[in-house]
Amino acid sequence: MFIWLVDAGYLRGNPMALLRQRTTRPAPRVTRYLSASLWDDVKAFVAQLPQATETQRAWAVRSRWLMTLFYLQGLRISEVADGQMGDFFRRISADGQEQWWLQTLGKGGKLRTVPVSGELLQELRRYRLAHGLSALPARDDDLPLLLPFRGPPRALSRSAVHDAIKAIFAGAADWLRSRGPAFADRADELGRASAHWLRHTAGSHQADGGIDLRTVRDNLGHASLNTTSLYLHAEDDARHAATVKRHRMNWARATERETPDDRNPPDR
Repeated sequence: MFIWLVDAGYLRGNPMALLRQRTTRPAPRVTRYLSASLWDDVKAFVAQLPQATETQRAWAVRSRWLMTLFYLQGLRISEVADGQMGDFFRRISADGQEQWWLQTLGKGGKLRTVPVSGELLQELRRYRLAHGLSALPARDDDLPLLLPFRGPPRALSRSAVHDAIKAIFAGAADWLRSRGPAFADRADELGRASAHWLRHTAGSHQADGGIDLRTVRDNLGHASLNTTSLYLHAEDDARHAATVKRHRMNWARATERETPDDRNPPDR
């Protein structure tokens, strides 16, 4: 019954599992993700990339597309590397509205479809037009989701996609460091980030933003809500804020309450 309640979304976890796994540790909360403010820093860096030369324009266009695709769709590296433009498709909803979706082959060879927002569709148009393509792909478009800088339009390897994301984060980290010592810690965190951090960031921001966990689970292709619940961080943030605000030592107040005799005890 509890398994069914978890699968149906009424419970986050199965309490009976504790009886069977007394010696196992609970799965750790996801920590390799970017906070909303740090994610804003990455977007600000990408938005200000120079585009004076053809190479700079190509780098700026790719960086913007990569950040958008990974973040809005919550994809894995393999799903981006192996994906094709024709994986975008549209269909008509029950109420007659046009919807766009992205079909991807996930872990374990499982197909899933991820909703495509108007925002992503706009960025897809921007990316394709920058490469001299039609604004939107047809269903039989076999071009890769990430196009190479030069040469024939071939699919990039997973390591190449990984390197492309790392290069963006490294550039953003250097950009932050150039703003002064106060940004050193934020830059160091970005220096550790990778493509999988973007997937965790997408899931965390969806979960903390109030999107139903069942929706987040299906968007990310998780097998269980137990995995998806590890992306919740807003409750921790609220607990931290309430604790540090209200649970204090107040040494300054204690000093103010000292009497003159307390501050200057008589000689004995």
